[in-house]
Amino acid sequence: MAARIRKGDRVVVTAGKSKGVEGEVLKVLVDEKRVVVQGAQLIKRHNKPSARGAGGIEQREAPLHVSNVLHIDPEDGKPTRIGFKFLEDGRKVRYAKRSGEIIDR
Repeated sequence: MAARIRKGDRVVVTAGKSKGVEGEVLKVLVDEKRVVVQGAQLIKRHNKPSARGAGGIEQREAPLHVSNVLHIDPEDGKPTRIGFKFLEDGRKVRYAKRSGEIIDR
């Protein structure tokens, strides 16, 4: 199965406490159907001091379900769904359904 959202894609969060936040996908958790988006779903983690480093409160991104993000259209910057099509040379590529522009390099 080809992934609709991949690491490095620009997405916008469509639901939850981070609705409207745009960011880059930092990590894709395929088995859990979740993605980590830069600047979205921020949580605070309380760390105990250890030999590796000092303790304190660390803020980081938590995973979001993949259904709560939409790809950003490279042409006009608005949210769009993703489709798949085959090119003349036989490659399967992703494209923005809003504009028809190919997303894969």
